Amino acid sequence: MIRIKRIYDKPDKNDGFRILVDRLWPRGISKENAKIDLWLKEIAPSNELRKWFSHDPKKWTIFEKKYKFELTNNQDLIKEIKKLEKTQKIITLLYSAKDEEHNNALTLIEFLKIKK
Repeated sequence: MIRIKRIYDKPDKNDGFRILVDRLWPRGISKENAKIDLWLKEIAPSNELRKWFSHDPKKWTIFEKKYKFELTNNQDLIKEIKKLEKTQKIITLLYSAKDEEHNNALTLIEFLKIKK
C-alpha cells in the first residue's frame, strides 16, 4: 500500500516506510523531526519543471503530463519504490507543498498505480 502525506503533518506509526519525494528539503523541518526513512529527491520533478510549475494550479494538467514523462525515464527509482512496497507493506510518500490537490506526490502515486 502506498499513500501520501504532507511532511508537516505529525509522523504516525501507521505511516510505515516514509519516503520524502521532494527535490528540496522542506523548510522548518529538522532531519530528526522529519522521521524519514529515505529521501528520493531524484524522483521529484526536475528543477526546470518545478520552477516552471511554481505551484500554479492553472498549469497543473501540463505539469502532470510533463512529470509523468520524466517518471517514464526514471524507471530504476520507480522499481525501487515498488520493491520497497513489497518488503515494507506500507509506504508513505511525503511532500511539502501546501496545496494538497496539486503536488508531485499525487502525480507520482497515480503513476505508481498504473505501473503495477
